[in-house]
Amino acid sequence: MPTTPSPATDATPRPAAPAPARSVRSVLRPLILRLHFYAGVLVAPFLLVAATTGLLYAASFQAEEIVYAHELTVPAGDHKLPLSEQVEAARAAHPEGVVSAVRPSPEADATTRVLLSGVPGVDPDRTLAVFVDPYTAKVRGSLEQYGATGALPLRAWLDGLHGNLRLGESGRLYSELAASWLWVIAGGGLLLWFGRRRDRRKVRGTSGRRRILGLHGTVGVWAAAGFVFLSATGLTWSTYAGTNIDTLRTSLHQATPSISATTVGDHAGHGGSGTGTGAGKEAPQRLDTILAAARAKGLGDPVEIVPPADASSAYVVKQIQRSWPEKQDAVAVDPASGEVVDELRFADYPLLAKLTRWGIDAHTGTLFGLVNQIALMALALSLILLVVWGYRMWWLRGRASAFGRPIPRGAWQHVPPQIVVPALAAVAVLGYFVPLLGIPLAAFIAVDVLLGEIAHRRGGGTGAASQRDPARGDAVSGPA
Repeated sequence: MPTTPSPATDATPRPAAPAPARSVRSVLRPLILRLHFYAGVLVAPFLLVAATTGLLYAASFQAEEIVYAHELTVPAGDHKLPLSEQVEAARAAHPEGVVSAVRPSPEADATTRVLLSGVPGVDPDRTLAVFVDPYTAKVRGSLEQYGATGALPLRAWLDGLHGNLRLGESGRLYSELAASWLWVIAGGGLLLWFGRRRDRRKVRGTSGRRRILGLHGTVGVWAAAGFVFLSATGLTWSTYAGTNIDTLRTSLHQATPSISATTVGDHAGHGGSGTGTGAGKEAPQRLDTILAAARAKGLGDPVEIVPPADASSAYVVKQIQRSWPEKQDAVAVDPASGEVVDELRFADYPLLAKLTRWGIDAHTGTLFGLVNQIALMALALSLILLVVWGYRMWWLRGRASAFGRPIPRGAWQHVPPQIVVPALAAVAVLGYFVPLLGIPLAAFIAVDVLLGEIAHRRGGGTGAASQRDPARGDAVSGPA
């Protein structure tokens, strides 16, 4: 006989339905949003300075040609004088220095550069470039030169401003910090942008903060690949990450090779004259023979002739064209016999050495000439706009009641361990090789956890519910 359920049985609570599983994207989005926001807020000033100085540097190539036109160019003549005669003219005008290199006139209307080291009043890290008319041997002027690219005072000053704010070695930390974080911010911005619904990416027909977000995201997407490239290539010659990269390349046998300047036998110094430190300040007499030997091996203009450091070493003639196609071949020539004793071809460089060379030259605007420089200026301008828009969104996020309210905490609590643990391991490894990414990130996490704990103890902590907007994609990222 059926029995009627008792009221106690009817009142028994049923087990709650399990919460719907959240997708990996919905779990990670708030965490990426918070990282993108805070990294943008804290690193954006460094990015803004790097972008502004980089924009000026990219425009310095054309400015240099205009400002120093008298020293760089001459009316084309019919016959160029022997190179040794041109160098003697430079030495006569500046007898106080030692010839450290010679760059023969590469074009019909270009001067010859004779580089002198040890000149009083010239920075030890630089040389004095004496510009000689190759047709008359008349000295047209002299300027300080810096670096392998032959940067003259204007470009060298802007290069120092961009690289270290003209603060010396310690100032390079600013640019390394910017390069270390640029790819992280760009990558996070991409993930956030493509994680938004299509109807929320539109710019047309929007206004206010949403329009700024649309512009910020659209420009960021188009420029992201360029930012990642600038970040990677900028790190290759940074203070700490660059050293680690060089060590890694060496361990993989991918370091940039060097040519041997050792001559056969000990008769190299018996030819008498030279220009390097081992030969004192004597006028060079064998430069034309040295140059002819290099030409016979296929080394076309532009080239640089480097005198031996001592009387038992060879002259090194190397191509110095950094534009595409690159000319980076080099030969060592015995000054006594005029024979080539060693050769180094760019085609024989290891792959990573080639990629490093191409990457640095593209980063500095020389690989593809004017097109390269315009692309760099466009990227710099894009980054400036993104930073300005990012800070504007931060301001508007406070709705005039608070200065840039931050993204709520607690996002990492929703990330499953199978994602958190490998991610932390990857961050640790990456932070070791790129210290100015790892150290600030660790400091940010430590401070953020401490502030969160303080806020929680005071009853001001934010729970998981505060993450609803970021998870839906309604929250807006900060500067990128």
